[in-house]
Amino acid sequence: MFRGKKYKESAKQIDRSVQYDTAEAFSLLVKTAPAKFDETVELHVKLGVDSRHADQQVRGAIVLPHGTGKTRRVLVFAKGPKAEEAKAAGADFVGAEDMVAKIQTENFFDYDVVVATPDMMGIVGRLGKILGPKGLMPSPKAGTVSMDVAKAIHEIKAGKIEYRLDKTNIIHCPIGKVSFGPEKLLENYGALMSAILKAKPASAKGQYVRSCVVASTMGPGIKINAAKQL
Repeated sequence: MFRGKKYKESAKQIDRSVQYDTAEAFSLLVKTAPAKFDETVELHVKLGVDSRHADQQVRGAIVLPHGTGKTRRVLVFAKGPKAEEAKAAGADFVGAEDMVAKIQTENFFDYDVVVATPDMMGIVGRLGKILGPKGLMPSPKAGTVSMDVAKAIHEIKAGKIEYRLDKTNIIHCPIGKVSFGPEKLLENYGALMSAILKAKPASAKGQYVRSCVVASTMGPGIKINAAKQL
């Protein structure tokens, strides 16, 4: 894979064989982020579970203390008073059957999160094959299926993120922007790791957190000492 000059210069400052303490890792990350734009910071956590088993799923949602630094667009499926409540709370798009048709026929994806009231899940279910693969299907576990649509919208706009395992048993999550600085990134990281640790399945055996890597959009990965998260 081709790597640019700035990436190579950043990579020279990081020892790939070392697992850094959290404070040092985030200081390094901010110092070595090579791009001129404000890069997103992502955390990648490999867990000692098997996502093929239902009783070893790790999934949830959390409002990061300092948000993600990104304005998230919210689509809400609701009718009547709940639709009005969603609009008043700042939803970017609100609809019902009309929105289902728009997604099916116009390939409409100008949103980042989908919220639905429980009574709308019957029609939202028609979009399972479209929204599911994109990670956009509303879920009670993520707090995106709720009668309190105003609360759901406010939390999302405040920096609520959803975390869940991929097929390789890794959780990938944004935890802020490089411009946040080490301290705020560290607080967001701590909040997410606490949530992941609390979500440990009872059936998980052996070492739960196998590895933690943090990286900016254009920067090299930095290993964090995962042993301190156990």
